[in-house]
Amino acid sequence: MPSFRAPRGTRDLLPETRAGLSRLEAIARSLAARYGYREIETPLFEQTAVFERGIGEVTDVVEKELFRLAPRTEESESWALRPEATAGIVRAYVQAGMQTWPQPVKLTLAGPMFRYDRPQAGRYRQFYQWDCEAIGDPGPAVDAEMIELGWRFYAEAGVPNVQVLLNSIGDAACRPAYLETLKAYFGRHSAQLPELERRRLETNPLRLLDSKDPDMAALIAAAPKISQCLCEACETHFASVRAHLDALAVPYRLEPTLVRGLDYYARTAFEYYRSGAEGQQQALGGGGRYDGLVELLGGRATPGLGFALGLDRVLLALDDSGAAATKETTPLAVIVGADPADTTARLKVASQLRAEGLAVRAELSPRKLSRQLESAAKEHAHFAVILGDELADGHVQLKDLEAGTQRLVPIGELAKDLARAARSHHHG
Repeated sequence: MPSFRAPRGTRDLLPETRAGLSRLEAIARSLAARYGYREIETPLFEQTAVFERGIGEVTDVVEKELFRLAPRTEESESWALRPEATAGIVRAYVQAGMQTWPQPVKLTLAGPMFRYDRPQAGRYRQFYQWDCEAIGDPGPAVDAEMIELGWRFYAEAGVPNVQVLLNSIGDAACRPAYLETLKAYFGRHSAQLPELERRRLETNPLRLLDSKDPDMAALIAAAPKISQCLCEACETHFASVRAHLDALAVPYRLEPTLVRGLDYYARTAFEYYRSGAEGQQQALGGGGRYDGLVELLGGRATPGLGFALGLDRVLLALDDSGAAATKETTPLAVIVGADPADTTARLKVASQLRAEGLAVRAELSPRKLSRQLESAAKEHAHFAVILGDELADGHVQLKDLEAGTQRLVPIGELAKDLARAARSHHHG
């Protein structure tokens, strides 16, 4: 039994998992560029106040799940590892003066986030998200564009049957009246509320609609719907979002209990689920409009919209659906030799091929040629480059391990020959 282990709630990304995650990051990066999002990187930790103000002090993320850092000096500032990306990106938007840039400013980030959460399947204390933010456009067209961007990501990643859940949570003009209606409704049933939900009733009643407690299901289903309280401006905005999604043929379902329970969130809220998997491992990802956040973090009032998609959840969804998260990484060729001891020649040829951009492995163990070829076949390499007596005349044997054919190739033509085979996937 090993003496040291990864911290509880974390895991090592072993090569196969890391390769799958890299594939998802590559898809995200490609899509972000196509949609006009520019990459940004924010620190892994921020002033705690960024999250307290940006996420909200009465949320589970801040109250229970922040990884707070203890400084080694007597610094007065407190720090916390980032539990999500939006607050840090908006802080950077304000600090760097991006409000003077052409609007909207569209930013993207993929990387690790940290929450002191109860570890379970699909939920880690260090987890990975892809985040996109469009700051400076009041929508509704940009809302639909962002929703489609997330939906397209799942399609290109190979996750089947992804559906958008969609709602409007109103704005500062119409939501206060709804909150009072909601508070009065749940207040009449306070005796039935679990302890956590009774506290939320006083601090953030909108969060009751997001409760995962099964005892709340019937109360939530019968609760007043915010759609009955939207002002004309919010109704018009929401209708336009839906019209744009219809034009883009993005499948969605209206979900009146879908909320973002913070004061700065406004209007559009959305989440992504696999059809039939609602409630299992929660959403794959989600987002919403946060028209008050820039002002809350020190900027002037600026509309904003963003999403965060959980990449760990996508890997699980792919595994659950039987889809491959990534193709096995194999070398194009393995350099082997008839002289087991001549590792120098094998390494030199491998180095020359790598300089040409080819993925090759040199067999550096002093073992018989048959064992070297056996190892190359187990790695599913396409070719074995055999260095034998022909090397003295400037030739090598190129063996197609799939077809079982072998031919003599001039060493000077080897890189072009292998590159041509790699492009065409035609061997022999």
